Amino acid sequence: MPGSDEATEVTPHVDDADLPVDWAPDAGRRLRVMIAADTFPPDVNGAATFAEQLAVGLAQRGHEVHVIAPASSRQHGTFDEEHGGVTLIVHRLFSLKWPLHAWLRFALPWNVRRDVGPIMEAVQPDVIHIQSHVVIGRGVAREASERGIRVIATNHFMPENLLEYAPFGKHTLPIALKIAWGDAAKTYRFADAVTAPTQLAADYLEAAIGKRDVMAISCGIDISRYVSIDERPERNEIVFVGRVAPEKQLDVLVRALRHLPDELEARLTIVGDGEQVHKLTALARELGLEHRVRFLGFVSDDVKRQTLTHATVFAMPSTAELQSISSLEGMASGLPIVAANAMALPHLVDGNGYLFVAGDELDLASKLAAVLTAPEDAYLRMKRRSVEMAGLHDINRTLSTFEALYRGNSVAAGAGTGR
Repeated sequence: MPGSDEATEVTPHVDDADLPVDWAPDAGRRLRVMIAADTFPPDVNGAATFAEQLAVGLAQRGHEVHVIAPASSRQHGTFDEEHGGVTLIVHRLFSLKWPLHAWLRFALPWNVRRDVGPIMEAVQPDVIHIQSHVVIGRGVAREASERGIRVIATNHFMPENLLEYAPFGKHTLPIALKIAWGDAAKTYRFADAVTAPTQLAADYLEAAIGKRDVMAISCGIDISRYVSIDERPERNEIVFVGRVAPEKQLDVLVRALRHLPDELEARLTIVGDGEQVHKLTALARELGLEHRVRFLGFVSDDVKRQTLTHATVFAMPSTAELQSISSLEGMASGLPIVAANAMALPHLVDGNGYLFVAGDELDLASKLAAVLTAPEDAYLRMKRRSVEMAGLHDINRTLSTFEALYRGNSVAAGAGTGR
């Protein structure tokens, strides 16, 4: 587990007596924010990444931030943990490993309210931001509502991301999803505001739970951390960053590689790890592509950013993206993007690359070839357009928008969405 090996006393960093008499959440002063997440680093996925960068960004702005998350090991309690160069107070709840997943852990649903009640009592947060309607988010929302604490909810749930790990057959799955969305509707009713990363994701959630006024707020990325080189790389390097999981459809990307003209000498680099690595390695070998496909696994942020900077094009074949932070990272690194025409990915492609028919390896190969063979001026225009579009998703816009929601201020339609 990151941070201290010993549990620390659950107490807020600042006593109310230390604050001005007229202090209030809507006074533009320091907030005490609690972020409740069912997945948080060291977990590696989009929801965990967002929760971490939100917590880090708020702390850097001077707010007091507490995180409630499942324990990442047998140790549970309250810890000072280092994240993004900032020390966060993370309350780790007792958790068990999900038997159908390599590393996913979950808190016990019947214990959540019992465990988080004393934490809320000690911290006295001004606002609680839940990151899902599942185990921790569900219990925290109900406990916060009873205590009169303002609740903001962000939905990262996408059924396709869980199908591989759920013990349901094709006949029982629709029933399970109906129950899950029904529970989501009940949980999100406790929220003062509900958000999703893109307008498409917001519309999707509204349809799924029958709720209006879901706001689109981009997860955002720290644009300043990425470097774009305004020139064409010497080699044709296709890159993917993310979990190597079934819903990412990376087999389509590997198969597409064999349809590219030999003279392009294109290579594929996959940054990330997951249960599909062995299958994809075998597939590359079967197709005679093992010398053209690299699996870097989990790497440091520096290595990831350098890999993006020096690649030629970013590919995202997934059909289950509510935003795709990794695609934004590629764009911020000046990469043209080729993405599946599915879920929220189309909002990332506008003059900076191409959409392809989801699941179609031939169409994917055609669109990749269009980028790799583009004239110099056209290629550089795509690079610059990617950087321009990524800039609209800067994390500072996201943080400012959530700060307004935390204080109960009105937020203009489309604020923080990257539009």
